[in-house]
Amino acid sequence: MASLLFLLPIQAIVTALAKLIGGCILVWIVGRLGRGIAARATRRTRSTTDDFVIKAIFDAVIPLAWMGIVLWAWETIPFEGIGDTAVSWVTTLVTVVVVVRAVNRVANRLLLRFMQRLDSNNGTQMLDMLQPMVRVLFWTIGLVSYLQAIGVGLGVLWALLSAGGIGAGLALREPVAEFFEYITILLDKPFEKGDLVNADHLWAKVEKVGIRSTRLRSLNGELVVMSNSMLTSQPLSNYAAMQRRRRLYRFGVTYDTSPAVMEAIPAMARTVVEATEDAEFDRCHFVEFGSSSLDFELCYFIPTGDYVRAMDAQQRVNLGIMKIFARNGIDFAFPTRTIYLNNQSSTATSSGATAPA
Repeated sequence: MASLLFLLPIQAIVTALAKLIGGCILVWIVGRLGRGIAARATRRTRSTTDDFVIKAIFDAVIPLAWMGIVLWAWETIPFEGIGDTAVSWVTTLVTVVVVVRAVNRVANRLLLRFMQRLDSNNGTQMLDMLQPMVRVLFWTIGLVSYLQAIGVGLGVLWALLSAGGIGAGLALREPVAEFFEYITILLDKPFEKGDLVNADHLWAKVEKVGIRSTRLRSLNGELVVMSNSMLTSQPLSNYAAMQRRRRLYRFGVTYDTSPAVMEAIPAMARTVVEATEDAEFDRCHFVEFGSSSLDFELCYFIPTGDYVRAMDAQQRVNLGIMKIFARNGIDFAFPTRTIYLNNQSSTATSSGATAPA
């Protein structure tokens, strides 16, 4: 009878080892076959994201299967007490770590895919900022889940976290609001680094979009720092986003210009604009008899968002009009005023003297 009691644990251990070895071999074979089938299925798609997700799933499922084999084998051994508790805690910890790592990998990959679809110049910066936050979130959830699984009372912990969360929310209300405004700027892209903007009558170029504020370099050269909420809460003009610019202005010629020349001036202006690079003619008309000039209105478009290129094109148009007017003897008008004096003579009957009126 004693020998039978002595042999019982040994038989249980042998059975447990057989289950452990056989189960691990089975998991290895199934894992190899499953990876091959999944790899052949994902090769049919162009995207590499599904390949990554399938690999991450297999990298998590196989260790979880091994943990299941360990528990299955351990149950064969008739030992109770601290051994069962230790094995349960260790397998639960390994399971939580494996699951959290897999979820983090998949979430970061999907986030990267989302940033690539946005096609944003700030996508890398935003991704570098969000990845640590995502990792901390999932690891926190995993830690709380593990503590709850091993029987740790979380009532006091939840109460402390709730009270701390309320205090932190009140203290960090403004920074959090600025952070979400930063996310809005990166997603909606009202402006980007290097854009020329006009905000609150300030003409400046965007130097850096930060988490809390945006740095602008004004045309005068000084550095202007504005909060993200201030920029997004007011009308903002982004001139770098212009696909083309409309130029509309007037010029005048002198009143001694003949009607035939007046009739030819719109065609001259059209010739100049059409011959200028980065300029598209729209119209030119004789619009008004001015106080000192005969006024024309010229309208054309500059199909570029580059401010310097637009100014170069406008300069070439202006110089072209001056040259063609000079060749045709047409004079630009400038503000003038002509005073006509009418001299009359009268005779003074009282003295016989003549005085100028």
